[in-house]
Amino acid sequence: MPDRARCVIAYDVSDDRRRNRLARLLLDYGDRVQGSVFEADLSSDEVERILSRAAELVESAESLKVYVLCADCADRVRSLGRDWPLGGDDLVLV
Repeated sequence: MPDRARCVIAYDVSDDRRRNRLARLLLDYGDRVQGSVFEADLSSDEVERILSRAAELVESAESLKVYVLCADCADRVRSLGRDWPLGGDDLVLV
């Protein structure tokens, strides 16, 4: 992994309290782009730190995935619609 790489982090956690704690943890590293999807420019140490800190929040039937994009892949990301991080006013919990 280069010094820093664009990463996409996605999770599926069923418990509201653990899910909220995980989201706050990830906000320390990157931007929320969907309800449970974040983007961040991370070093390999930061990826390991996230995984270590998140281990107590993600149970075996749930998931947390960190997708590390190579520079060429990150340059080829295409999107439609909103292309900036979600703020607190953008989220609605049901």
